[in-house]
Amino acid sequence: MPNQLLEFDRHLFYFINHSLSNAFFDWIMPLMRNPKFWIPLYLFIITFCLWRYKKQGVILIVMLALAAGFADFTSASIIKKYVVRVRPCRDVVTSATVISRVPCGTGYSFPSTHATDHFAIAIFLSCIFFRKWPWVLPACVLWAAIICFAQVYVGVHFPVDVISGAIYGSLVGWLFAVGFKMLQPKFTA
Repeated sequence: MPNQLLEFDRHLFYFINHSLSNAFFDWIMPLMRNPKFWIPLYLFIITFCLWRYKKQGVILIVMLALAAGFADFTSASIIKKYVVRVRPCRDVVTSATVISRVPCGTGYSFPSTHATDHFAIAIFLSCIFFRKWPWVLPACVLWAAIICFAQVYVGVHFPVDVISGAIYGSLVGWLFAVGFKMLQPKFTA
């Protein structure tokens, strides 16, 4: 990574991790990045799709799961192992000043798998439901962006990690949505 981008990334990380620090964020941001917190939302999506779209809903949920699974696997098991970027809490420059609001985490930092997974889900759902419910796009992107912000705020990722994860996850979500539409050309949300 070019030195100027690396320095900007560290400064932006410090701004989010330190300068935006407040009691409300200290309480809510660890929850926002915890997948268990979102279980009711995931169950709603599954139930809604199955109830509203029956057999097509099963295919929709399978494709959504494949999108998230593909994003997760490629991000965590391939890209991270190739790039080998340390987390802020292990970075030589930032580790001394990181406010760790959750445990540092194992593995590498780039890209953020949370960002990759949640943007894959958000963009997949947006592509499928946008025509009928345009509000789904901003709602899904805001949801995924909050999770990305939380990753930086709690101290486990640099901003470039979550931005890159969001871009990659968006691409995966879009590709799987295109695949779903090819498999189900008569699907109308």
